[in-house]
Amino acid sequence: MRLAYSALLYLFSPIVVLRLLMRGRKSSAYLSRWGERFGFYPKDQPHGVIWFHTVSVGEAEAAFSLITRVAEQYPDTPILVTTTTPTGSARVKAFLGHRVHHVYLPYDTPGAMRRFYRVFKPRIAIILETEIWPNMFYQAKRHGVPSLVVNARMSEKSAKGYGRLGSLMKDTLANITHICAQTQPSADRFVALGLDKNKITVPGNIKFDMALPAHLLEHAEVIRRDWFQQRPSWMAASTHDGEDTKVLSAFAVVKKQRPNALLVLVPRHPERFNDVAKLCEKRGYSITRRSEQKSARVTTDVFLLDTLGELKLYYATVDVAFIGGSFVPVGGHNMLEAAALSVPVIFGPHVHNFVEISERLLTLKAAIQVDNEEQLAEQVIGLLEHSEKRDEMGVAGRAFVEQNQGAVAKVAERIDTLLN
Repeated sequence: MRLAYSALLYLFSPIVVLRLLMRGRKSSAYLSRWGERFGFYPKDQPHGVIWFHTVSVGEAEAAFSLITRVAEQYPDTPILVTTTTPTGSARVKAFLGHRVHHVYLPYDTPGAMRRFYRVFKPRIAIILETEIWPNMFYQAKRHGVPSLVVNARMSEKSAKGYGRLGSLMKDTLANITHICAQTQPSADRFVALGLDKNKITVPGNIKFDMALPAHLLEHAEVIRRDWFQQRPSWMAASTHDGEDTKVLSAFAVVKKQRPNALLVLVPRHPERFNDVAKLCEKRGYSITRRSEQKSARVTTDVFLLDTLGELKLYYATVDVAFIGGSFVPVGGHNMLEAAALSVPVIFGPHVHNFVEISERLLTLKAAIQVDNEEQLAEQVIGLLEHSEKRDEMGVAGRAFVEQNQGAVAKVAERIDTLLN
């Protein structure tokens, strides 16, 4: 079955190249370092590495605390971090810098994966969330590399999809050394797909153990005072195509009730920054772009956060946060960052990537779920006008995050066991 899968990958490789070219039209970063995507790397690469794979920005940021801990525990072992997107690469370099080595993970063809393992000779493969690639794990086992899937999740929908792969999925799971699942339901679904029940544990979700930079709150207070003039403000974070129009429609209603309200708008993907700026201007809003290094004017309607790596900081500057990817069927994005900073959370109907977390936040009254832009406007207005409710939601959200921390330590112990 794996051979048939590999043959299909080779067959569709021209489409993969075309997709890179199409993405390169919006972001030139997709046009560089192509060799890495096919398993060809420059000379003088580190070997004997501890290897972490984080597919993109969300997974990379979730892994930072774990990577930092492992790097401190093994100071003489090079750390390799792979991603598949330029934005993920940029975040890894910005946050971890010289402490790690970064390359793109190659496509999952037998040849590319074989070259990858031969070049870097990893001591262990640590894969974030649910990147279940057959040749990646086959080559790990073939090269004697223990593999660990960390922060793994498996929704009912995903389990049905993987189940259709039959023996390919079962064989791939058999090649994995161990899986650390976020929740027991996810663990049960992995076992139902064919994983040996002795090869999975449930240490929890490492996203609860996020690292908050020192002096973040002090820096945020300066921005709120000097840049935002203490105006009532709300954020739409990690928005996707199709969501910005809904957010701006909601903002129009908010402005009628709170004319001095400020919207901090954060598109998920950098290649959309300019398009979103044009959309705001087309709607008649005055915008200030963070990349221009200017403070928001009194007349600024929308502060466009068009930089990378500052989301946590700006969460701490606003009164309310709407989490993007939830008005479109993307499945939502990490809502724990806002909650950890005592910011009330609002999200739309599509949160299948965060089912358990969203349900707990709703139960604890730390979050509000809305179905459309009209409801979003109503809830934002209500929260901006009632500071006591904001405070109650913020306290509940932060307590939820703090009570569920500790997964990083448990996963680090598992890594240590596999390495030794």
